[in-house]
Amino acid sequence: MVRDERLYAFIISYTSRSRSQIRRICLHKKWLKVSAVLAFLVMASAVYGFYGLTQQAAHMRIERENERLRAETDRQRRELNQLNQRVEAVEDTSRKLAEKSGVINNDDSSLHGAGGPAIPLNAAGLAALEAKMSRVELEMSAHELVLREHGFTPSIWPVDGKLESGFGGRRNPFGGSSYEFHDGQDIVVPSGTPVVAGAKGTVTFVGWQHGYGRLVVIDHGGGLTTRYGHLSEFDVEQDQEVARGEFIGRVGSTGRSTGPHLHYEVRINDNPVNPLQYLLTSAKQ
Repeated sequence: MVRDERLYAFIISYTSRSRSQIRRICLHKKWLKVSAVLAFLVMASAVYGFYGLTQQAAHMRIERENERLRAETDRQRRELNQLNQRVEAVEDTSRKLAEKSGVINNDDSSLHGAGGPAIPLNAAGLAALEAKMSRVELEMSAHELVLREHGFTPSIWPVDGKLESGFGGRRNPFGGSSYEFHDGQDIVVPSGTPVVAGAKGTVTFVGWQHGYGRLVVIDHGGGLTTRYGHLSEFDVEQDQEVARGEFIGRVGSTGRSTGPHLHYEVRINDNPVNPLQYLLTSAKQ
């Protein structure tokens, strides 16, 4: 006996009171299955196409963001290279000036003390610092004449030693590739070397300060102060009056320091300026 695979549907249509018409429509199961499969495939294709479009849009957004990040990284790399070149140029100029003045001794030495408070530095920070330093230098020129007349300008070396890490940008002395701003001048001498005041003034701070270790701060009047960091011991007290060349303490390696040296700062209105311009025109002890 042959199995009938057809599906039947009967539609009865009424046209008048006594007449009726019956129409029979048959559909093979095979075509119904084929239609269902085709409908599923069409729906699946539509869903997959929509998903593909959303993924493509997300990929394009990610690619645009990656391009922006690559451009930003390239810009920062160029700025860092320029910064490195400028820092090296400043260091080279300072070294040549010191050599001409006979300050730096080129013989080999096992002393390589460096340190001081760390101030993270980047290209934007350097530009701001340079603008600030230019303004401070102008103020310093106005102050300097008055201070010299009254004997308050630092006119002698606090210690007689080798200039190591100078004022401005430098590589991190504790290693790594980072740069930082150094707001003083490191002078390398053996531990215990006597430190003297660069000019007469009043001691305003004696104690420990982060980065400096044991620190002495002297106010010379007119907004000018000097700082003597990384000391091993003190020989002055706060509010004490000191004369130019008076003993105030001894060199050490306290605080953020890699070895015995004096961290020497000159500030005007609490803004650090380059001490080298004073040292190169000052008499040694």
